[in-house]
Amino acid sequence: MTVHFIGAGPGAADLITLRGRDLIARCPVCLYAGSLVPDEILSHCPEGAEIINTAPMDLDAIVAACKSATDAGKDVARLHSGDLSVWSAMGEQLRRLKAEGIPVSVTPGVPSFAAAAAALGTELTLPGLAQSVVLTRTPGRASTMPEGETLTNFAATGATLAIHLSIGNLDSVVTELTPHYGADCPVAVVYRASWPDQEIIRTSLAAMKADVPEHVTRTALILVGPALAGEGFEESCLYATDYDRRYRPQTADSPWSSWSHGDD
Repeated sequence: MTVHFIGAGPGAADLITLRGRDLIARCPVCLYAGSLVPDEILSHCPEGAEIINTAPMDLDAIVAACKSATDAGKDVARLHSGDLSVWSAMGEQLRRLKAEGIPVSVTPGVPSFAAAAAALGTELTLPGLAQSVVLTRTPGRASTMPEGETLTNFAATGATLAIHLSIGNLDSVVTELTPHYGADCPVAVVYRASWPDQEIIRTSLAAMKADVPEHVTRTALILVGPALAGEGFEESCLYATDYDRRYRPQTADSPWSSWSHGDD
């Protein structure tokens, strides 16, 4: 029996992969982060499934619930919001489950930064402005930041920053970023991306603190960088008439298709 970790997406019930949906549908036990995963996702659970909200549970209790289910011959769907590769607390659960000899699988989900960019109708990597996206956060109660992983250091690259879990630290965000990006640098704060009550605040570093409403205290992503303006960028060579397409096969079945990455 297996514990299937599944990225449940940023909020919208239909922003989940087909694989994730199908795994939920065949697992008789489902553990989900109730504070972040919408109830609509649970509609994929099979009839009679045991559904456990892990919001009030500690790590020991979560692992114990998984072990109890697998010992009873039941697969488990373990749902986390967004994608599991960042800030999901999956790593510590995997370590415990593997120590118990319990098989696990991981199914990716739509990350919040991608949902936020889609809501903005914005590409985060525009030629001549930014070709990198940095996913980061500021220190919080649950996790400190390793030495060197500072907003100041990331800002020095000029990349588009997707700052998670930091809406309560706007003072430090503005202070650390302004010397590198300038006070007029465009900012977008996306509150509850893809949820029915989604809100978008387009502002600047200088005005961000004043423009973010008081009720936006969690579940908000801060995007910073010149690419957010969506102007002043060059056209890529990707679709230029004189572009050498030797590594861009006409079908995905070509043996060379694995060589084609983005704008190569």
